[in-house]
Amino acid sequence: MNKINGLSDDLLVKILSFLPTKVAISTSILSKRWECVWMWLQKLEYVSSYPERKSCKCLSDYESSLQCFLERSMPLHRASVIESFRLELAFSGCKPEDIKLWIVIAVSRFLRELDVSYLDHPDNKNNILPSSLYASKSLVILKLKGNILLDVPRMVSLPSLKTLQLQDVKLLDGESFRKLLSICPVLENLSVKLFGGYVNIGKITVTIPSLLSLSLEIPFNGLLDGLVIDTPSLKYLKLEDYDNYNHSCLIEDMPQLEEAYLDVKCPDIERLIGSITSVKRLTLSSEAIYRGRFVFNQLGHLELCVGTNCASSLLVRLLEDSPNLRELDLIEMDHKNGYMAWWNQPDTVPKCILSSLQSFSWSGYYGIPQDKDIMVYILTNACKLKTVTISSDNIYTPKYDMIKELSLSYRASTACRLVFD
Repeated sequence: MNKINGLSDDLLVKILSFLPTKVAISTSILSKRWECVWMWLQKLEYVSSYPERKSCKCLSDYESSLQCFLERSMPLHRASVIESFRLELAFSGCKPEDIKLWIVIAVSRFLRELDVSYLDHPDNKNNILPSSLYASKSLVILKLKGNILLDVPRMVSLPSLKTLQLQDVKLLDGESFRKLLSICPVLENLSVKLFGGYVNIGKITVTIPSLLSLSLEIPFNGLLDGLVIDTPSLKYLKLEDYDNYNHSCLIEDMPQLEEAYLDVKCPDIERLIGSITSVKRLTLSSEAIYRGRFVFNQLGHLELCVGTNCASSLLVRLLEDSPNLRELDLIEMDHKNGYMAWWNQPDTVPKCILSSLQSFSWSGYYGIPQDKDIMVYILTNACKLKTVTISSDNIYTPKYDMIKELSLSYRASTACRLVFD
């Protein structure tokens, strides 16, 4: 203990930073020297965990102890800068005005990252975010989850905010979302998982010139009026649109896009596909096929989900429209297991198969007739193919028969190697 006490305060604070905040604060009882060390921590984390709640004699005891702990520790904190403040409260019983005060204290210390998860009775519409939060000049990362009301004041700005995550924010609607984005002039990373529950969300608009990464999940039971995306600097797009109801879709061109993950029921697939033609890596699962003529000159890696009704038609179109494709993966998704419904062989062999395709993999290969036809077509025509990887569940065709059959198939590329997982 004497050796540890001989260390500098800065080093002791660094050691405590690796501990949960509650444990770090408990070191204050060790000796006079340790009383104030925790007060200089720059990363604070207060988590309402189920095991702790369960260990209390009654819920009121737990709620009281948690609130007392926060009420005692937050005002005593002395660090001039707080790097991150994480608050996770699940039916904790903490009063909204107290939560707001704790966040006010954190924001006043030039807070850089705020992570709030707040679960309460769904009928409660408590505002736990102080107005000072929306005017923070230091905040770089903001993560919100649960029963949180977004009440953005006028004449405010988050000039340093670069990352924003909103997950199942139950009180989020199109207007409050628009207001929040409007005060984030340098936002680069946006991740939004909309809350379902058949609640009308309105129109979701993402118009951010600086945005580099966008992840948006629309649940099947979310009532969405429309979707607008205008992000000319975007490099990464992940769009999961499971909405069972038709909504308008206006997506502008993304000339800087490098990677996209699209799992959509979106009826306006035409506009979506037309906006991502600069993409280099594409993962696609769609319930609709596009009809327009698009060219994916930079697309080098394609992952296509085989568990949709139009997967075969999409495969043909994308092979024809991607002249420089090097890697092709046919995949299954957890919620879309299944096989290729049919195979419509192209009238002419696509350019990418003849001149650029080097790697082909198939996860969930069944060995049924249409699967064999596709596999034989690729092997017969892909002149530059180096590796074919097949993963099979052995449902329809014994693995040995499958290996024997495909091994004997003609290969246009003498360098092609078959790998069976």
